[in-house]
Amino acid sequence: MTSKKMVSLVVGVLILSVLLPVTLSVWFAHYQAEKEFTRDLNDYGERVILRVQQVVGEAKDTLKDIDTFQGEPCSEGHLRAMRLASYTHREVQEVLWLKGLKPMCSSMENQSRDINFPPTDRRTVDGYRVWLTDTNDLGIKREMVALASDRHMVMLDPGSFIDVVPYASWAIHTALIGSQSGSLIAQSAPFDLRLWQQERHAGNHTAARNGVLYNFRDYPDIGISQVVWASTAPLAAKWQQQLFLWLPLGIIMSLLGTWLILRMLRNVQSPYHRMLDAINARSLDVYYQPIVSLRSGKVVGAEALARWRQPDGTFLSPDIFVPMAVQTGLITRLTQLIVEKVFDDLGPWLQLYPEKHVSINLDPQDLISAALPSQLAQQLNKWRISPSQVALELTERSFIDLKNSASTLSQLRRAGYALYIDDFGTGYSSLSYLQNLDVDIIKIDKAFVDALELNNVTPHIIDMAKTLKLAMVAEGVETECQRKWLAEHGVQFGQGWLFSKALPKAEFILWAEANLHQN
Repeated sequence: MTSKKMVSLVVGVLILSVLLPVTLSVWFAHYQAEKEFTRDLNDYGERVILRVQQVVGEAKDTLKDIDTFQGEPCSEGHLRAMRLASYTHREVQEVLWLKGLKPMCSSMENQSRDINFPPTDRRTVDGYRVWLTDTNDLGIKREMVALASDRHMVMLDPGSFIDVVPYASWAIHTALIGSQSGSLIAQSAPFDLRLWQQERHAGNHTAARNGVLYNFRDYPDIGISQVVWASTAPLAAKWQQQLFLWLPLGIIMSLLGTWLILRMLRNVQSPYHRMLDAINARSLDVYYQPIVSLRSGKVVGAEALARWRQPDGTFLSPDIFVPMAVQTGLITRLTQLIVEKVFDDLGPWLQLYPEKHVSINLDPQDLISAALPSQLAQQLNKWRISPSQVALELTERSFIDLKNSASTLSQLRRAGYALYIDDFGTGYSSLSYLQNLDVDIIKIDKAFVDALELNNVTPHIIDMAKTLKLAMVAEGVETECQRKWLAEHGVQFGQGWLFSKALPKAEFILWAEANLHQN
């Protein structure tokens, strides 16, 4: 990541750490205030529903009681039974006996007026007929709710449906409207029916108008619609109250978050800490790219390649993190981790196939460390593997300071490890170290393989290796033409995407098992 991007990231994270907790506290204060306001509105509406159900339930109980009367209709006993039913059920205003749709007598009249109730096609789910009507046997023009069985009717005052006191500290109102007739049945405060008609037509259940919040509900059982509303003015006061509670907490969280993020970013920005954390967590993986015989196609070994998976799932290129490890002085620890993982991954496989090998890349600093030879020896003893099965790959840069590394190199060669020169021809080429050191194999860089017939250097590298009796591994073999040319010119081994890309341990072993006996 560039310095400019890092600065942008730091500034962005700091702004977020400051603003986010404060913004969330303001939002949460508003959310809590609105939640309490809406809860009080809904609670009141639900309590009105319960009240409606209670009144309707009492009306049905009245009808069930009076329907049990078996005597002469409108007799003294019948009249007394209707009066008793009306008296004992306090929400019932009147009980009538019907003959068809004509009331004959009631709990108030020994003989009812000569009237007829209009037909109704509305029934409750349990079969009771329902009217919203101002027809009655007293001749009073007043909208009432009537509920009837086959023989009896009860009259209910719609005002009893909304006889509910709000629990909230602010005023909440309600209105009951006939669902079909659209007429106002009861209201606790003046209500404009046009608003109900508009919102009903639009299919809305809530609406906000001129600082007032409305909730709309339907009760098909008795053909009533309900509107519950309240002014939102108390909401602002409630929001300020909640803000006094949540804003200080948001500021504290903001300061704490800023401190933590600054501390984390300091570590994140440090290459040393990033690499050290990755090594300590053993979060670096090792992939294996097969090395095959160019003539037979049989697998002869593999090169171990470090991979560093990032939190987003991508891999950081070794061209980036290996120099980072060198610059931060962690390269020897990185190499130690890679060596451990290589033997943990391929120890059993190498033990099973003594003729196969694995090559491990080393840095010049690894050759100065005295820990490498002892670590390799310990792993060989643990897995009972021959030193000849382990090849150590060194770049030409490793031989610039032979004075400091010669001792370790000699110790490793005496122990029996194979020595590879990686990326031959791209660095500080010198015949002197090839003559002075017992090198086993040179690896021809991919740049020379990509332009075999156009590059006059490649044949000279091959001829020089033959003269020095060194084996060769061609890197980056991607086409059959390249494989054929290299094999014809005496290059023994190759690796590249023509054969396989670098693979995780399990996939490599499966690939290798399938390519043990190629012809």
